[in-house]
Order: sequence, then C-alpha cells, then structure tokens
Amino acid sequence: MIISRRLFLLLILSCRTISSFHAVRSNHYPLVNNKEKKLDYWNNHRKRSDDGTKTLLTATKLDDIGDVISSSMGQAFQELMTRVSDLLPSNSQDLMTRVSDLLPSNPVVLYLLTTFLTYLVISSVLSPSGESKPYPLNRYDADAANRYFNRRLPTAMRRALEIFITSLGFGLSILMDSLRNEVDDNADKRGLELAMLLTKLGPTFIKVGQTLSIRTDLLSPAYIRGLQTLQDQVPPFETEIAREILEEAWGVTSIDSVVDGISVDTSPVAAASLGQVYKARLKETGQDIAIKVQRPNIEEQVALDMYLLRTLGTVLKLFANLNSDAAGTVDAWGVGFVDELNYLEEAQNAQIFMEGISTTPLKEVVFAPKVVSNLSTRKVLTTEWVDGERLDRSNKDDITILCSIAMNTYLTMMLEIGTLHCDPHPGNLLRTPDGRLCILDWGMVTRLDNDLQISLIEHMAHLTSGDYDEIPRDLLLLDFIPESKANMIQDSGVVETLTDVYSAFITGGRVAAPVNEVVAKLAEMSSSKGNIFKIPPYFAYIAKSFSVLEGIGLGINQEYSIIAECLPYTSKRLLTDINQRTGVALSSFVFGPDKYDLQNRVVEYDRVEQLVTGFGSYTTSASGELLGSGSSTNATTLTQTETLERYADQVLDLVFAEEETPLQSILLEQLAKIFTSHSRSMWTQLKDASWTLPNGRSVLDTAVDPFGLFRYSSLLNMNSKDEQIVTTTRKLITLAQQQINGDSSLDDASTNISNEDSLRLASIITRKVWDRRSAVLETGNRFANQVLNVTITRLEQSDNLVPTQ
Repeated sequence: MIISRRLFLLLILSCRTISSFHAVRSNHYPLVNNKEKKLDYWNNHRKRSDDGTKTLLTATKLDDIGDVISSSMGQAFQELMTRVSDLLPSNSQDLMTRVSDLLPSNPVVLYLLTTFLTYLVISSVLSPSGESKPYPLNRYDADAANRYFNRRLPTAMRRALEIFITSLGFGLSILMDSLRNEVDDNADKRGLELAMLLTKLGPTFIKVGQTLSIRTDLLSPAYIRGLQTLQDQVPPFETEIAREILEEAWGVTSIDSVVDGISVDTSPVAAASLGQVYKARLKETGQDIAIKVQRPNIEEQVALDMYLLRTLGTVLKLFANLNSDAAGTVDAWGVGFVDELNYLEEAQNAQIFMEGISTTPLKEVVFAPKVVSNLSTRKVLTTEWVDGERLDRSNKDDITILCSIAMNTYLTMMLEIGTLHCDPHPGNLLRTPDGRLCILDWGMVTRLDNDLQISLIEHMAHLTSGDYDEIPRDLLLLDFIPESKANMIQDSGVVETLTDVYSAFITGGRVAAPVNEVVAKLAEMSSSKGNIFKIPPYFAYIAKSFSVLEGIGLGINQEYSIIAECLPYTSKRLLTDINQRTGVALSSFVFGPDKYDLQNRVVEYDRVEQLVTGFGSYTTSASGELLGSGSSTNATTLTQTETLERYADQVLDLVFAEEETPLQSILLEQLAKIFTSHSRSMWTQLKDASWTLPNGRSVLDTAVDPFGLFRYSSLLNMNSKDEQIVTTTRKLITLAQQQINGDSSLDDASTNISNEDSLRLASIITRKVWDRRSAVLETGNRFANQVLNVTITRLEQSDNLVPTQ
C-alpha cells in the first residue's frame, strides 16, 4: 500500500504543533516570574519551531520518519513536564523531574503516543468535510461532533492539553493521598478543590459538577458536599458583545430602538456559565423585562469539551476495563447541556408548566415568568421582570405556607404535568411582593411518563401508609431493580434495609433522616448490592429537588418532615385520580393488608384520618387560602357562602360521578356495609328495648317473626364484623366533626351565616345537585347494587360468622 506523502507531512506538522505549545526544557528557559522575559522567550521559540518545521518538510525518506516522530514526541513531553513542574509546589517538582526523564527513554510509551497521534491524523484526513458547526441540527449529536472536531485536531489537542495541565495538580494530589493512605482524611479538602478545578475548566465542567453533585451512587459524601458548593457564577463578558448578539437576534441595527437600560457601560444583574441577564424596559409598553443573553461561541466550547470527555470515556472503558457505559453517560449529559443552550426550549418548558398548573388549585399562588416570545430566540430569552426575595431569606409570616405550596407544586410537576424543574436552588424560588411563589430558570428539566408517575404515586402511598409489603413490586416498576433480578429481591435484604431507612425518614423533625442522608444510604446499598439495586437517573433529580425544599423547610421549622409535606398531595391524587392503579393504591392506603379481601375488608380509621387530613391540608394550601392570614396582599377573602359552596363542590365532586371512580367504588362499598350493619344494630337495640317474654324472646321479635324462622339469621343478628364497622363509623363521624371544627374558615362560615345566606346557599346546593342529577341517579343505582351484594355475601358467609350475644 502506498502511503501518501501528505499524510506524513501532516503527522510531522502535528508533532511540531505540540512542541510549539510548550517551551523546550533546557537551561535557556527563563525559570523566573518575569512575564516579559517569558514572553520574549516564547516568541523566539515559536520562530525556531517554525524554522524547524520548514526543514522537516524536506524529509522524503520513509526511514527518517520514525526518528522524526520519536524525537518530536519526546521533546514535546519534555516541554510539557517542564511547564507542569512550574505549576506544582516545590515538593512535587522532584517527582515531575523523574517522570519527565523517564518518558523519552521509554520506547513503549513513545510508541503508544505516536500510534495515537497517527490515528488522529488519519481520522482527520479521512473524515468527510462540510460541517459548519458541531451540532448541525441544534441537538446533541456525538457523531456530528466527532466529524467536526476530527478535522480540527489542533483546536481539540490544544483544549485537551489545557485541561490536562490544569487538572494534573489535582490528580497528583489524589495519587499522593492514595500512596500515603490519606484518602479519607483529605476527602473534604479534595471535594472543595474539585469544585474549584471544575470552575476553572469552564462552563461544561461546571455543569458536569452540578450533575455529579446529586449522584451519590457515584461519588462519596465528601465529594458530594464539595460539589454542592459549586457556584455557577463566572465573570461577565462585555456588554458591547451582548448588544451585538441582541441586535443580530432581533434583526435591528440598534437595540436602543427596542429597549432602554442596556448601554455599553451597563453591567448585567447576573452572570452564569452559559449566559448573563440584564434588566431593561420595553420602549413600546414601558414594561420591565429580563433579558438572558447566551455567551458567544458557548455551543462550540461545550461541544468540544463533550467531544473530549466522550473520547476519554471510550479510551478508559477500553483500556481501564470500566464496568460502565462511560460514553453513554457523557451522551446523556450532552443531551441535557445542549438542550439548556436552546433558550426556546427553556421558554417552552416554562409554558408547559404554566399550562399544566392552570388546571390545578395552585394556579393563583405559583407561576413562572411570562415569556416575551417576539424577543426570544435560541440565544436570547426575554421574560417579564419579577421582583421578589429568595424564599430561604425571607422573614415574612407566610413563608411556611409558601414552602408547603412549593412542595405541592413540585409534586404536581412530577406526578401530574410530567415536566420536573431540576434546578430548584434557593435562588430560583422567589417570594413576590404579593405573596406568590415564582420559579425561575427552566433550562434544566426532566420528563416523567404516565406509567412512571402512577408508579411513584403508588410508592408514595405505600411509603406514607407504611405498607412495606408492596415495596418489592414498587422497586421493579420504578427501575431500582432490573426485571431479571426480580426473583432475588426477597433474599437480598433490600426490602429490610429500605424499611429501616423509610421508617427513619417518615418520623419528621430532628429525629428524621434528611433527604441527603436517605439518598446516601440508598447509594451505599447501590454500592454493596449493585448487582441487584441501583438508583435510576431520574430519581437523582427528584432527590435533589426534595433536598433543596427540605433544607428551606428545616431552616424555618426544625420539626419539618418532607414525607408529611408529601401527604397532602398524595391524598389529593388518591381521592381524585380515576386511574385503576391509583385505585389499588387508595385501597392499600385505607385497608392495609386486607385490601384484596373485598368481602370482609373494613377501612382502618387511622389511615382514613391521614387521608382526610391530608386532603384538607392540600385544599387549604393549594388554594392559597391561608396566605390571607399572613402579610400577603394577594389573598382573596371568601365570604361565608362562598366558603360553604366550595366545600359543597368538593363533596359533590368526590361522591357523585357519571363514571365510577376508585374512590366512589370504595365509598359505596363501605356505605353499603355501614348501612346494613347499622340496620342490624338498630334492630338489635329495638329488640332489647322491648319487653322480654317468658320464652326469652322480645315482644318485637315475636311480633315480627312469630315462628322464629329468622331468629338466628345473619341478616338480622350482629356479629364481630358488624361491631367493628359500627365502631369505625362512629370514629369517622367524629373525625368529620373535628375536620369541620378544625377548619376555622368553615366553622366561622357555618356559625356566622345569616338567614338570607342560608336560603341562598340551600338554593345553590339544590341547583348543584340538580345539575348532577344524572350522576346522582347512577350513584344511587350503584349503591343499591352494593347493598344487594353485601346482603348476598352475608347469606353466603352465614355459617362462618358467629353472632354476638
């Protein structure tokens, strides 16, 4: 095979390019801190390097090529080590001297490096041309990025060397810790150093660090703590450049014709790794707006870093025998990072949230800033300006209520809307002057499909009700355990460990395990039982959201319990969702272990109390009703009639429905049992109240059944199950009274309502019932069928039931 002269020339040029990046390690190198002398030296060295390259271009003999490559590579690494040694502490320079002396004399190392460089050059020559940017379709595309940067190897190699040199000091510190057995002792220090290193490396690595900060299954707690200090704050770029970007995006010659407030001397109000934000005012309407401008060339910078990380992941998997899909992990990061660069996606995420929340009771108390669509592009996002203070720094009286609203909002996003905001740090949660909750920055979200949402609802129902027998099934549906390992769950100890973790999690207050601690225990279990148990990626984002919200809650109230805050929304979904799987979860919640015994099951009072209390809390919190008791100026005070009408709507909607819901099915079943049991109880009381004849029978019993044919019939006599139902019913009636008395708004409404309002309310309720007449009729028929079924079942079980004396 004839190898083209051009290929070898490119190889030589590549070797010389590496040499030009670093000074030759010689006595001529100015080992001083004088920047001017170093600059002169580099200029002279670059000239010598160029002259040497011209000389090498005359090389035509194939036998000379190997010597040229070996010499160039050895020289390049000598230069690299010299530069690195200057960056290291003095006690590390002896080690670097030994390493640099070793490399040129090691033919295996030189051969591997030469082979790798040859591969890169060949890839550059053979790669197709034509890509004008790394992601032509504005979506993450690893193959397109490979083609793009394979033809720009000097750029890629320059960035790779920059990353290598910047990271080498940290890597050597980790190596020394390992050699000295000081890994655990220095873990917290190294975690903070890693955060600083990632900040130096730029936007991509800041995002990688933020992503890793929630991956307790990958990093130790010390490194997690270090990465959680990572601040997405970098120096801003020039406002003049920002103005040019805006003018290009808006198609105007000057942004001054569109907005006021962004002059050349204006500083941004915030600067992050991907962009920076300005406050301005629309000329046309005078409205205050927030304008987020993307950093110039940030997409290519992110694409280059992802290209290098993916290449590194592939090499490590190949040579280090990693038991993970490193390239796949980088691809997953890349999809999220590149999507975050598209501000139109961020605008759409906020719109999806607002559309979803508008159908819930939360619509009046929580919002995302409204997008100004005609001034928003892929690189510019314009929204209304929102005044407010960070939720965790506010000292207003209603912050506890807003924390509850925030929890209900995130649960609604996760389990109803299907788009979860994944960056809920305190700076993105604002309390507005009118007492509402504003959620900022919708660039990073995760999607949850309907099946996963229902599985999470089931899991939360089992968790909050303590029904741990269902945990193994939950783990399978939630992808914590692969289906191929399903038969190993019971013997693995996973359920027992989770039971202990969840028990500590539920208690609330200071004795409760915080979210981070619970997730850390799950990570430990993932590490020790990795062949069975693993933490799915979506759960990491959920845990991050819950952790931030819990931190805000505990900062206000040390008795705060995240599980207790989940109960109101869980109750609401269980009572109102028509999905059959949700119905099974509702049965699990109210019946406990007897949920599948349809004939004999009776609701457990404590569980119903949890459910009813939670639903009442959600209704009050989500509607923002309690905001009126604080300093909020946004709350609307309901009249007595409106309050009672609202509760009437809730009851009518829950009880009467055209289509039978899981709640209605359970409700009618239990009402039928209550009706028949109370009928027998009343019959027994009436018999006992009448005179007793000499034959031992009561007068009433003899009058109704003179021949005693039904004296021992199960249809007329009480048994232990009837007594249980009667006792539970009495407790439920008491609970209902307590709920009414405990709701100050309802209690005040019922006691202070005038005669005129009473008549009007009666008319309203009558009309509401009439409007639902078809549903009322259907519900009546279903109830009659349930009574008939209960009676038949009673007769069939008469031999197994023992009458009470």
